[in-house]
This record gives sequence, structure tokens and C-alpha cells, in this order.
Amino acid sequence: VQLQASGGGLVQAGGSLRLSCAVSGRNLGNYVMGWFRQAPGQERSFVAAIRWLGGRPHYADSVTGRFTISRNNAENTVYLQMNSLKPEDTAIYYCAAELSPEVTTTKYDYWGQGTQVTVSS
Repeated sequence: VQLQASGGGLVQAGGSLRLSCAVSGRNLGNYVMGWFRQAPGQERSFVAAIRWLGGRPHYADSVTGRFTISRNNAENTVYLQMNSLKPEDTAIYYCAAELSPEVTTTKYDYWGQGTQVTVSS
């Protein structure tokens, strides 16, 4: 599985951005797709995940109600819609994939390059 993230940028607090992750590979139906982020000086942390075949997404508490993960199977793309952005959302955002039936999996083997999101106050 190969992943290519895009869509980052600079936005003011309260604004919105949509990240995209182009996915290539076979048998994607067996995968969970996730978004993670890493702020300067901090460890990478989980943001959101969704099974490629659908079902209820899983979110970190810090983004619940503001971020929405979705996927377009026809376009092999996973999205992260980010609304009501805060300065503390500033980070490099990564998409990831794991061969797993569990949307709550914490182990991801496949990673894309990151895309920078900067939220100004």
C-alpha cells in the first residue's frame, strides 16, 4: 500500500481545511485508514480512523465534533475534513493504513509523507 497526503496549508483559527490521502494498493477492503499528527517537540498522535469498507469512524477526543474522516472508494482517496481549527491543531498530518478489521487498531504499518497544517491565532 502506498499513501500520498496533500491539502495542508496555513489557515486562521476557526477556519477549515480538507486533507486528502491518495491510496494505491490491492485488496484495500481489508484495511483501516487513519490520520495521525505530530506537533513540534511532541510524539505522533492518533487523530481519526475509518475502515475502507465503511462503518463507524473512530476519533481522538481532541477532534471529535470538529474533524470528519471519510473515504471515496471509487477514487481511492481518504479525506480529513477539519473545521473550527485551533492553533493547537498545528502539526504535520500523516495518513496511514493497516491490514486490520478493527477501526480502533493502534498499529499501522503503512505511512504516507506528511502534510503541514498551520493554524494562526
